[in-house]
Amino acid sequence: MLVPNVPHAWNLTPREARLIQEQMACRVLVQAPTSPIRWIAGLDAAFSRDGRFCRAAVVLWDLEEGSVVEQHLATHPVLIPYIPGLLSFRETPALLAALACLRQRPDLILCDGQGLAHPRRFGLACHVGVICDLPAVGCAKSLLVGDYDTPGASRGCTAPLLHRQEHVGEVVRTRSEVKPVFVSVGHRMDLSSAVDLVLSCAKRYRLPEPTRLADRYVARFSLSDQSR
Repeated sequence: MLVPNVPHAWNLTPREARLIQEQMACRVLVQAPTSPIRWIAGLDAAFSRDGRFCRAAVVLWDLEEGSVVEQHLATHPVLIPYIPGLLSFRETPALLAALACLRQRPDLILCDGQGLAHPRRFGLACHVGVICDLPAVGCAKSLLVGDYDTPGASRGCTAPLLHRQEHVGEVVRTRSEVKPVFVSVGHRMDLSSAVDLVLSCAKRYRLPEPTRLADRYVARFSLSDQSR
């Protein structure tokens, strides 16, 4: 997959990074998907023990067949320290490098992180989606911003995630009696379609299969690196 040129540098001050988020947030499109979605690129990342490198995994999931088509790893130096709300500047360079390894262009990018459910409405899924100009969805394991009422206990129950009086995402129960996940639009998707997509990919586990497998893949290789 050919990844477009990134429209900004990565070694930025926090102020510069926040300004870029505010500028690029205007490019996020919230719209129903315009074509069928079959090939889903699940993304996840981990950091080296010393914090100097980010290792990213991409798992290309065939939604129709329920199977893995490709999986790749990429490593990139970390160019910005950890600052809440700026995670995408640490992970996205490695994630883009992993995406560039794909032979099949995905129909959608699924990130283990936030989309519009972000203080500046530009989380990881927005950042990657806008740069790649692909539909993107964020499915996070934990809350970053917002308030919500606990959804019902059954699989498929949802509750609105609200931040500053805006509906920025949905809290989604992917398995009955299991902690929900936080779903938000990344780019070129609407929230209802994003929730349906996550549920269609999370048939057996709490997390949708593409990002769950990407998490396992990157963790396995990170652990093997540390044991050498």
